[in-house]
Amino acid sequence: MSKPIVALVGRPNVGKSTFFNRLIGERRAIIENVPGTTRDRLYGDSFWNGREFTVVDTAGLLFSEEDPDLPASELHRRTREQARVAIDEADAIIFLVDGRDGLTAADAEVGEILRPMAKHVVMAVNKCDSVERQLDAVEFYALNLGEPVAMSAFHGLGTGDVLDRVVAIFPENQQDVVEERHLRIAIVGRPNVGKSSLLNKLLGQERSVVSQVPGTTRDTIDTTITVDGESVTLIDTAGIRRSGRIEQGLEKYSVLRALRAIERCDVALLLIDAIDGVTAQDTHIAGMILESKKGVAIIVNKWDAIEKDNQTFNAFEDRVREAFKFVDFAPILFVSALEGQRTGRIVELAREIQDQRQKRVPTGELNGFLRQAVLDQPPMAIKKGAHLRIYYAVQPQTEPPVFLFFANDGLLVHWSYARYLENRLRERYGFGGTPIVIVFRSRERKEEKEKPGSRVGRSGGAGSLPQ
Repeated sequence: MSKPIVALVGRPNVGKSTFFNRLIGERRAIIENVPGTTRDRLYGDSFWNGREFTVVDTAGLLFSEEDPDLPASELHRRTREQARVAIDEADAIIFLVDGRDGLTAADAEVGEILRPMAKHVVMAVNKCDSVERQLDAVEFYALNLGEPVAMSAFHGLGTGDVLDRVVAIFPENQQDVVEERHLRIAIVGRPNVGKSSLLNKLLGQERSVVSQVPGTTRDTIDTTITVDGESVTLIDTAGIRRSGRIEQGLEKYSVLRALRAIERCDVALLLIDAIDGVTAQDTHIAGMILESKKGVAIIVNKWDAIEKDNQTFNAFEDRVREAFKFVDFAPILFVSALEGQRTGRIVELAREIQDQRQKRVPTGELNGFLRQAVLDQPPMAIKKGAHLRIYYAVQPQTEPPVFLFFANDGLLVHWSYARYLENRLRERYGFGGTPIVIVFRSRERKEEKEKPGSRVGRSGGAGSLPQ
């Protein structure tokens, strides 16, 4: 299941971006005292009372303000459209108003949008950094959207009260929900590379709308099929563009849906266009898949449209390998969704990758591997004169495979040795199509506590195991 989504909604300059930055723990949103600074929606993850959720910072709802680039009517239409899409996508809404300005006509217009919608709304009265303003917050009862919560995003006052109400709205924790477990495959890539055409070919029917217009698919479309007696879910997604080229309105939120599809899948099929070749955006999407620790296969579509000779295939594959060298474990398959060339191999390939993600190496065998790897290339400490020893290893987790190596000081292990161990693991055990997480930990001694921190391989996350 995907994380719940919380949208921050309100008129301009009420402090949405300040609150967003506080929730995600970093200064990602631009903060200016100029109405309408935030035009593009921003997304980030937050955590409160044991629940993870995604926060969406939306553009301020403008109604009569003028914009130097757009007529007021057009800006009005766009911002209302953005807000409606954000609200539709969200599981909960935080409606921010300004306690300094008090209730305004623009707040009332936002309330008119929110009230008819069947969404849970928490009203947060921002900039209440004094007792007087906290008492004045009661005037927002007039919006008829529930009890106002006085807070200050800048000072952090009352933000916990707002979040308490938000997480209470969420459905039961995903860990308490039992789902049928089967392979989930997400089809991702830039617009117009043939994702919907590939889905239709795999399904053998017109399940998705196919069009030469980029961005036709705005919603993720999940379809469960049975292949050789086993259920497989195919997830078609909207195309992912560079942020600067994403148009206002619905396509913005299609990116969020595509990212959520990557989060929900086991294996992501990254489609690239053989005619265009590998683009910077293709490698960016591959980076998102790698960051999510999902299985990945690179599918080169429209191969039928390429003029070929005896060297074409090898030369093109070499270029693809060079561009995706940071995911060199990903298999490459050349297909034509239009003609059906090799599309029957795709589900089989995804299954093979999922099998690799579920592979577990017995502890005894793993430590025999470690002894030989250390004998062939002893570890070197990053600190001159320090003595480094790696004692033993375990594999505590699969999907993705995680390997814990215990040393006398995990912080002394150079990143290149993690890469060396990863390469040796792949040589011996395969793990094709899946990231491997390498974590070094300091073994706890009787005379001292374990040193904090860890050093990880290129696919890992410092200090903790992926969930």
